[in-house]
Amino acid sequence: KVEEGMDCKKIIQAVIKAKSQSLCPSLIICNTVIGYGTALSGSSKSHGSPLGDECIANFKNQINWKYEPFSIPKEVQIHIEQIKVRLEKKEQEWCILVENYKSKFPALFDEYQSWLSGFEKMHNFDFGSLNTVQKSADSTRNICGSVLNKLAEKLPNIFGGSADLASSNKTTIQSSGVYSFENRCGKNIGYGVREHAMAGIANGMQLHGGFINFVSTFFVFSDYLKGSLRMSALMNLPLLYIFTHDSIGVGEDGPTHQPVEHLTALRSLPNLKVFRPADSKETVAAFECWLKGHSAFAFCLSRQELSILPNNSGDPKKGGYIVVRPSATPKVILIATGSEVALALQAQKILSNQKICASVVSMPCTQIFDEQDEEYKQSILPNSVRVRVAIEAGSSLGWYKYVGLDGAVVGIDRFGKSGKYDEVFEHFGFLANNVAKVAEDCLNNYQKYGNTVKK
Repeated sequence: KVEEGMDCKKIIQAVIKAKSQSLCPSLIICNTVIGYGTALSGSSKSHGSPLGDECIANFKNQINWKYEPFSIPKEVQIHIEQIKVRLEKKEQEWCILVENYKSKFPALFDEYQSWLSGFEKMHNFDFGSLNTVQKSADSTRNICGSVLNKLAEKLPNIFGGSADLASSNKTTIQSSGVYSFENRCGKNIGYGVREHAMAGIANGMQLHGGFINFVSTFFVFSDYLKGSLRMSALMNLPLLYIFTHDSIGVGEDGPTHQPVEHLTALRSLPNLKVFRPADSKETVAAFECWLKGHSAFAFCLSRQELSILPNNSGDPKKGGYIVVRPSATPKVILIATGSEVALALQAQKILSNQKICASVVSMPCTQIFDEQDEEYKQSILPNSVRVRVAIEAGSSLGWYKYVGLDGAVVGIDRFGKSGKYDEVFEHFGFLANNVAKVAEDCLNNYQKYGNTVKK
């Protein structure tokens, strides 16, 4: 503890003492005074209020600062040059060390370089080897865990963990132990219940290079790491955020554990891709988009089991694709993500029985879809089909850009309820009959008032 935290010599002494400790971390506490040396010393005003010319002049006088504004004193220049010489020497020593290592251990050096190359090598990776044949209904958190472990078998530098929720997030790398002081080879890291620190640590590792990093927690707890996540996006770090329990379908934990506004909030963050897959095919596509991309990714995964989507030739890597393409020109387009894609498929059958032709679009990543060329976007959401219904168990706010004035959103714009997931979904209208009814009403209104609405 440095009682006089403004005394540089005492701080240096504390640093030397801390460096002598090699068995555990050290903490240096310096007692300082805000606005030290100014007329606003000891006041919070010194943090945000301009000091003013008189106050600055008095402060310079007090510390004997005789130099003109924006000038660099000669002694500072000399000091920096000395540092430069010292660092150049250190760099030369490092280069010699690297060359010696390269000559003695060429295979290990190549592996080291491969790790540092990060995601560049992923463009030649066989992502088909990650495909998991989904034989029955399953949650996307389970599917993600399976794909993650397959990936870990092929990529030795995958490293990540959870904020004390690994068993629920399904993010444990089964072939490896937990990283610790005793086990430096562990690929799993126990971050503890501290999401913000977890994401901050992972940002640091990603900036250093060498690892392919992921972190995980419940989706609703993304609020706790938002600052670090924003830094991931700001720095274009390809860090993977695995968020499970992605909607109101989380069981009896209630509204505190049910994300509602979170999908909209994260989708609005620049440089962050938010992927909400509906099955195993989309989950593998999410991994491929992340590993071939150069930005932060968030996977939003279900706790509840999801039905198997029908076989189709659509490409989820384009962010949005047609799951069911009707033989005739559709009158309605149903757009959904994640667990609600199956709901859209059920609603499509109901509409079909009512002689209303509808296509079903899965849009696991709106940002990637928005990046596609106009021709592709028109092939999925043609302007000629004005009646569109988006279905997602989250805020409706972001969906109006796709459904327009003539469509509707089946979403949730209030906090959830505690109960079994299927009962909660039913309570909030996430039923095939309700989705079909909303689509039918939109179609009737458009046919009756469409031209008037446009005017």
